[in-house]
Amino acid sequence: MTKETNKFHALQLFTDTFTAETVHLTNEAIGIYIRLLSFAWTKNAKPFTTENAYRICQCKTDDCCINVYEVLQEFFILNSEDKENRNKNTWTQKRLIHEHEYLTNKYNARAEAGKKGGLAKRDLATSKTQAPIPIPKPIPNDKYDSQFEQLWSLLSKKRGSKYKSYQIFIKVDGKIGLTIEDIARIYNNQIKEIEDIKFIPHFATWLSQRRWEIEEDNEIPDLINRLKALGYVHKGVEGSFEKFTKDGKEYKIDKFDEKHQIQLVQ
Repeated sequence: MTKETNKFHALQLFTDTFTAETVHLTNEAIGIYIRLLSFAWTKNAKPFTTENAYRICQCKTDDCCINVYEVLQEFFILNSEDKENRNKNTWTQKRLIHEHEYLTNKYNARAEAGKKGGLAKRDLATSKTQAPIPIPKPIPNDKYDSQFEQLWSLLSKKRGSKYKSYQIFIKVDGKIGLTIEDIARIYNNQIKEIEDIKFIPHFATWLSQRRWEIEEDNEIPDLINRLKALGYVHKGVEGSFEKFTKDGKEYKIDKFDEKHQIQLVQ
């Protein structure tokens, strides 16, 4: 059940309308009208008697009572007429009733909206404070098998993702045809002279490109000697590249390239 608002402490006064409707009144009559409006508003625009109007206007003479009654007749609505006892008549003001109903509906609507909003916030807060139902996590199996763990431990420099390396190792394990020790030895030999770690190939890349098939200890020295015989000057190693110069130009060879193609450095 909606609680009824007892009082609104402020009454909106439309000054243009008020001035136009009271321009013919004396200052005394205007004062009486304002007092009656304020009095009626404090009573929630409910009917009041003529006697109440006299009292609120502090009438002590018949002239004052006549002025009050004239204002009542002009601006208020007579609800009951008792010709024998005029003081017992009751009065209301149509505009006050309309304004009071409007404000009552407005504030009741606000109160209802506030109540719904409060309930929504409470429900949201409750849902946030409730502990989530824990999702059981499966007990993980061993991530890597013993062979790969042994291989990984033998690498002199562990470059790249261990997990990704393991996934590649599973795919190529049956195609390598080498022991774990041999795979680690070939990888370590191929990277031992690479000083800058950024040039060291990730072990996963090394496996996927089948670089264990490149026996660097035999092929690269022979390749360097052949190029020297052709007039190339060996300038050293940079990452995976052997560097050469000839006739003022620079060349390089990727030692992991199976064809060992010589590349002109731009």
